[in-house]
Amino acid sequence: MNDIIKGSCEATSELKKLVEMVSISNSTVLLRGETGCGKDVVAQAIHHSSKREGELVNVNCAAIPAELLESELFGHEKGSFTGASQQRIGYFEQCDRGTIFLDEIGDMPLTAQTKILRALQEGEIQRVGGTQVIKV
Repeated sequence: MNDIIKGSCEATSELKKLVEMVSISNSTVLLRGETGCGKDVVAQAIHHSSKREGELVNVNCAAIPAELLESELFGHEKGSFTGASQQRIGYFEQCDRGTIFLDEIGDMPLTAQTKILRALQEGEIQRVGGTQVIKV
């Protein structure tokens, strides 16, 4: 982590301690701050300091059109909508046993936020057009 978060001032040292504390747990972490303040760097430091086996997946929620958001996050089954010619694994499955960093989550529709909350609380998702519950 020392090579990810730079600096040695008191605030940075405190941040590094917090990163170490949360990285040993398997808890969901909320990072708050203005755009451009380095939330992605902190997420990266938490992931790399942890013992998570999966990858770190960064998702800029504001950059995904609302009509594609659910499919991008949770994946979809073949034929679930026009143009779904094959099954697609979503970001939640891609980062299974790893870390998903959902940036700008407040800019997405409330219905999508509700589904994300359920996925984070229950550790389960369902692909668009699917009936199977997938543990993540």
